[in-house]
Amino acid sequence: MARQRTVVRLSKDIARNLFLRKQLLSGARFPKGKLGALRVIEHLGYVQIDTISVVERSHHVVLHTRLPDYTAQFLHDLQAKDKKIFEYWAHAASFVPMKDYRFYLPAIKKKPRPGSWFDQWTKKHPDVVKSVKRRIEKEGPLTPSDFADAENRKRGPWWDWKPAKAALEVLFWRGDLMIKERRNFQRVYDLTERVLPRGIDVTLPTEKEEKGFFVRRALNGLGIATIKDVDRYIGISGKLNTWLLDMQKTGEVTEIRIDGLKRPYYALCKDLQDIPGRETEFDNAVRLLSPFDNAIILRDRTQALFDFDYTLECYVPRAERKYGYFSMPVLWQNRLVGRLDPKADRQRSVLLIQNLHLEKNFKEQISFLEALATAINDFARFNNCERVEINCRIAPQIKSRISTRLL
Repeated sequence: MARQRTVVRLSKDIARNLFLRKQLLSGARFPKGKLGALRVIEHLGYVQIDTISVVERSHHVVLHTRLPDYTAQFLHDLQAKDKKIFEYWAHAASFVPMKDYRFYLPAIKKKPRPGSWFDQWTKKHPDVVKSVKRRIEKEGPLTPSDFADAENRKRGPWWDWKPAKAALEVLFWRGDLMIKERRNFQRVYDLTERVLPRGIDVTLPTEKEEKGFFVRRALNGLGIATIKDVDRYIGISGKLNTWLLDMQKTGEVTEIRIDGLKRPYYALCKDLQDIPGRETEFDNAVRLLSPFDNAIILRDRTQALFDFDYTLECYVPRAERKYGYFSMPVLWQNRLVGRLDPKADRQRSVLLIQNLHLEKNFKEQISFLEALATAINDFARFNNCERVEINCRIAPQIKSRISTRLL
């Protein structure tokens, strides 16, 4: 029976508080060690993998931001030894909780779109696909470098992989292979039945189960979200508006109206039982967010909730960059107050601060500057740097306040 529709009204300030709490960015506590890393991934639903390495790669930064004791070994062990996470496409290529595996099966088993690269390449090279799979069956886990390239092959764009690499991807996407682990960031492929842990549920979910799962995953990670946000949080889920609205009718989801924003938002009713108030106490920590952090990856959402217009400028020509190659949003309490562009000079063990820009409407406070210095020092240690150098023009009072507290 459908319940009477109710609408909850929130200020933008309180909406941000709820969102940051659900994103584990307001002082959430987790177990130490790799169990804490697993709990974060299970709560967020995924952590995006990225190749950029100007500082530690994004997936490590996302976990470090939420877990002070995090090390890259935690993630490796969770995948390679414990089999608690696996790799697949969520918002993008991501680490995903292994317990969610069955809900990805509809996407894994879905036939490639006719005419797509996947479809055309598979039909053109069936022998290569069979040969690559046969080698892994006989030899065990292999990497792309274990396969020779075709002789006299004409090279194409960056995505024109050697045949064996393309075959590995085809076998991965259709579920014949999984990523057993990464060695020096290179994927190691093995048969799915040898990677999946014993006893895991591989029952194909019904459409209702699958779609409901992804609605809950998005709302649990975002706290409050528009239908567009829910669709994009884990993009592999497809359009979810029908299923979300059905859950509203049954009373599992509530509509939210946020002061100053036109679009309706939605939240799980259970998350509204203890809404963080305007006077919510935040720790004084500054958090440097990866450009691919779950909290800010939906840029229009970030603009709406934080009035913060963010673009990752590594894809922008150098002369047109305003904030820097890998500028990281600076989160303090429940606001995004600036951007910091770091680079790890690994040969000298120095963290370079190439740009620091604070928002025009933000008046820096001594407590903020001290917290920023602490965050920079902590980020330097996380990147195995022994010193910090500020290689940019910033206000003297800010630089002096920070510099006195650098490594």
